[in-house]
Amino acid sequence: MKKQAVCIATLALLLAGCSSKNISEYNKPDIYWYQKMVRYVSTSDLDKADEYFTSLQSEHFSSPLLKEAMLIMAQAHMDNEEYLMAKYYLDEFIKRYGNDKNVAFAKFLKIKASFLAFRNINRDQKLLQDTIAEAESYKKEFIENEYMPMVDTMLTKLYMAEYVLNEEIVALYERRGKMKAAKIYRERVKHSWLKKNEIDVPTNWYDYLINW
Repeated sequence: MKKQAVCIATLALLLAGCSSKNISEYNKPDIYWYQKMVRYVSTSDLDKADEYFTSLQSEHFSSPLLKEAMLIMAQAHMDNEEYLMAKYYLDEFIKRYGNDKNVAFAKFLKIKASFLAFRNINRDQKLLQDTIAEAESYKKEFIENEYMPMVDTMLTKLYMAEYVLNEEIVALYERRGKMKAAKIYRERVKHSWLKKNEIDVPTNWYDYLINW
């Protein structure tokens, strides 16, 4: 009986310890969650940083720190080559803080995230086309701003990648005797504003696209 009482007392102490530990991670000021988030970003533990961002947003939905926190998390995921997560934070940023200046900046970062996501143009054909469409839409929406030269640079490189990809598809279809399909892509090459002699085809597309 005495032994059982000791076990119960020990279990109670353990539960009390766990309970106090859990309580300590609730009802904190916004600066607490923000600083924790930044700390884990600085050590590249983005899973933990995501958790602390979620706590910041859940407990302090109107905090002035949220705006900066979203951009920090977007940039951190971009630096860690987690581009879908980066775009998630940028989409949330646009929903919450969508004035003209903020939207222009956030949408520029979204294009940059898509651009940096390239690895192989042969495998990323849809991403290539989607990013071109995204950049063209940006140029129509914002006309001229401080980010436009960088958008133009990315867009030019994307069009060059698309030109080379279309040429490779033409050659592939011709080798397989699919002349009708080859003709479709040959027309795309023909009507491109780029010319073959203007493009120096790199051996590594990723390095070429990213080092700009």
